[in-house]
Amino acid sequence: MSGWSFITPGRLCGVAALCVFALAAASLHAVAGADWYGGLIAPNPDDITQVLVHDSWLPRFVVSLIGGAGLALAGVLMQQILRNPLAAPTTLGVAAGAQLALLLATLFAPSILAWSRGGIAFAGGTLAVALVFALAWRQRFAPIVLVLAGLVVNLYVHAASRTLILFNKEKLHGLMVWGAGSLVQNNWAEVVYLAPRLAITAVGAAVLARALALLELDEAGARSLGVSLVWLRLASLGLGVFITASIVASLGMIGFVGLAAPAIVRLAGARTLPARLVWAPIFGALLLAATDLMLQLFTRQNAMLIPTGAATAALGAPLLLWLIPRLSAARSMPTASPAPPVPRRVHPWRMIGFCLVAAVVMAIVALFAGQGANGWHAPFSLPWHETGAWRAPRVLAAGVAGMMLALAGTIIQRVSGNPMASPEVLGVSAGSGMGLLALVWLIPTAGTLAMLGVGTAGALATLVLLIALNARSGFEPEQLLLTGMAVMFAFDAIQRIALAGDDPRTRASLAWVSGSTYYVTPTMAGLVAVVGVVLVALAWLLVRWLDVLPLGESVARALGLHVVASRLVLLALVAVLTAAATLIVGPLSFVGLLAPHLARLAGLGRARTQMAGAMAFGVLLMVAADWVGREVLFPMEIPAGLVATLIGGTYFMWQLRRV
Repeated sequence: MSGWSFITPGRLCGVAALCVFALAAASLHAVAGADWYGGLIAPNPDDITQVLVHDSWLPRFVVSLIGGAGLALAGVLMQQILRNPLAAPTTLGVAAGAQLALLLATLFAPSILAWSRGGIAFAGGTLAVALVFALAWRQRFAPIVLVLAGLVVNLYVHAASRTLILFNKEKLHGLMVWGAGSLVQNNWAEVVYLAPRLAITAVGAAVLARALALLELDEAGARSLGVSLVWLRLASLGLGVFITASIVASLGMIGFVGLAAPAIVRLAGARTLPARLVWAPIFGALLLAATDLMLQLFTRQNAMLIPTGAATAALGAPLLLWLIPRLSAARSMPTASPAPPVPRRVHPWRMIGFCLVAAVVMAIVALFAGQGANGWHAPFSLPWHETGAWRAPRVLAAGVAGMMLALAGTIIQRVSGNPMASPEVLGVSAGSGMGLLALVWLIPTAGTLAMLGVGTAGALATLVLLIALNARSGFEPEQLLLTGMAVMFAFDAIQRIALAGDDPRTRASLAWVSGSTYYVTPTMAGLVAVVGVVLVALAWLLVRWLDVLPLGESVARALGLHVVASRLVLLALVAVLTAAATLIVGPLSFVGLLAPHLARLAGLGRARTQMAGAMAFGVLLMVAADWVGREVLFPMEIPAGLVATLIGGTYFMWQLRRV
């Protein structure tokens, strides 16, 4: 806080306004040269430059101010009513729910959009928030639980949205740019649509301000003063969802302004609610306008292809990483009653053998059973040369990827002592995915070994970031999870920027990010299988470490184990496992979370048996997900990663309710 002592909200907004003024002048000069003044005031209809300034540049500038102010105001309302500094339209799933509702309406009921696109977005955002609240209800909306619920709902809803986009690329290509937060305008219609809605939200916030300010005491004190908390929550969250849904309906997904603006003005000295209600919208408007103006200046002719909302999210993810350590998780997180221990099996290898048999049976079904031009074919009814040539590499790759993710998840959970940890949830898969996506776009002809190396580097970088940000807190489980979620948000923003462009690499990138095995070649499948076998053998040699580390540092040292070195080696192994699996099934599948849990629930408690059981479950899950994705909507395919995400996301939410 001391570093912010000389800054006041007024000074901060004043500096931001000067920056926006300078950027606007430079942008206008780049667009219209010295003739920009006429375009702003009274454009000559015969001068295309003046018309462009008046009907495109100026409404874009105004709508960025309105959008930033509205999202910041929604963030203040949500943070105040939930008493949670990480609550925002993005982290609570409001924006993602609104986007999914609009995608569904565009595909299946386009006539409704003409009636009320804002109403559709409002319904989607409301349903997403309701799901978040249902997950956090048992813990009385504890800040950490609420944000984790919001983030996992975001991932779940994004998976559903990505599935729709995969199957309807032509119909939804324009929505991919809009969905990433496009501020491009060609008239004043969006300004006319959003301005009165912002005014309604501002008036409603002013009416509720006095009652909301009482929440800075406590809930009991607010009730004693006659405040109805139920109606206050409904009204405040209703206003926040209303303005967020309106902005999403008009501009698409604008990330992190609703989180950044209230947090920054609070650090600048806006301690009271009335001060935040005034200064946060002003700063939010200036923040989004400055981001958009810089984007226009730096990208010039490509400004229409790079969405401002995704660029803002990419800048906002580091802010979330910076804010997480400042959230007192220890005070806000309720103490959960420990889960009853699961009895260990007397003969664990019988259970593991049963899982392996099930995985083999599933692999046989995936290889020989499926739909064709004439409907379903029974197993072995088609000759091998008609099925094996294209099914075998996919089944092998999916099984090996599931095995490696399950092993990586088991290692992370035992090293960190966090049963909710996994490569996907901690952002390790997303870090690997960022490296791979960059390589695919910069060097499309890169080989498998190069991709494996870059993916490993991205995973290692994420692990270093996790260690650096969480070492001081002693790797507190809740803070560790939030850090990983922030990394996933950064990857999502970069992915949306890449997929918004009309580039031939987009189709393959979207399929890979979603976890499709369609592009797997026999060479790639064989190489990844060899790498997987080598890594499993290495992990098998380190099984003693995985038995000792969960006992605690003091016990591990007493048994002669070098704790720091062993953790670093195991985390490096996790990075390589994650990179190799991500190369096949994309950055999100939740198998790394689900498979170790299934092994533990099956009574496989020792490190060796849990590793073996988790790998068997991982193979079974990914092969089954790949087969279901191929057959359920034949001849179209749902990528195995998305199928596994929907299954694993459901399991994650179920586990979250038991926190």
